[in-house]
Amino acid sequence: MHVSVVQNVLKLNDEIAAMNRQVLHNASLFTIDLIGAPGCGKTALLEKTLQELKGVRVGVIVGDLTTQRDADRMARFTEQVVQVNTGKGCHLEANHIKEALPHLDLGKLDLLIIENVGNLICPVGFDLGQDAKVGMFAISGGDDKAAKHPYIVMESAVLVLSKMDLLPYIPFDLELFRSDIRRLNPNVPLLELSATTGKGMEPWLKWLGERVKQAAPVA
Repeated sequence: MHVSVVQNVLKLNDEIAAMNRQVLHNASLFTIDLIGAPGCGKTALLEKTLQELKGVRVGVIVGDLTTQRDADRMARFTEQVVQVNTGKGCHLEANHIKEALPHLDLGKLDLLIIENVGNLICPVGFDLGQDAKVGMFAISGGDDKAAKHPYIVMESAVLVLSKMDLLPYIPFDLELFRSDIRRLNPNVPLLELSATTGKGMEPWLKWLGERVKQAAPVA
C-alpha cells in the first residue's frame, strides 16, 4: 500500500511569510513576533514600550481569539494598530499578517510589533515574516517554564522575564530559571524587567532602538 507523506505542512505558510518579509524589508521596517503565555504581560510591556521608545514610529498587530481589548489599549498610544481575531486558532499565521499589513501605513513606521496569541507552544513553529522572535516569560508563570518550553528559548533573538516586581512575593527560583535559559541558548540576552514599575525597561528599549537603526536605509 502506498502511503503519502507530506514533507512540509508549513510550505504555504512559509511562502506567504517570505512575501511578508519582502514587503516589510522594502519598507525598511524591523519586525518582531512577541510570543508569551496568557497573562505574562505582553500587552503591558507594549503599552510601556509605546510610551517610552522615543523617536521610533511603532505599529502593532495584535492577535487574540476574540475581542479587541488589547488593540484598544494600544490605540491610546499609536494610531497604527490592527486587531486580528483567530477564533479557535491558537496562534497567528503568515496569512493573518498578510491581511493585516494593508491596514497599516508602512511608510510611516520604523518598527512593527506583532503580539501573538497567548501561547508558548504553537506560535513558535509559524514564520510570520518577522525579523526576530521575542520570547516572554513572567515571574507569575513559574520558574519551570523555560525548561518546559525549550523551543521558544532556542529560537528567540532575545528573551524577556517580566513582572520582576512580584519576585519578593512569589516562589520563583531565579537562578534555576537563568540556568535553564543558559543551558538551552547560552548566548541569548535575558532582559529582566517590570512594565509596572519601569525598572529594567532601558535594555529592552535600547535593543529595539539599535535593531531599528540597523534596518533603516542608508542615507
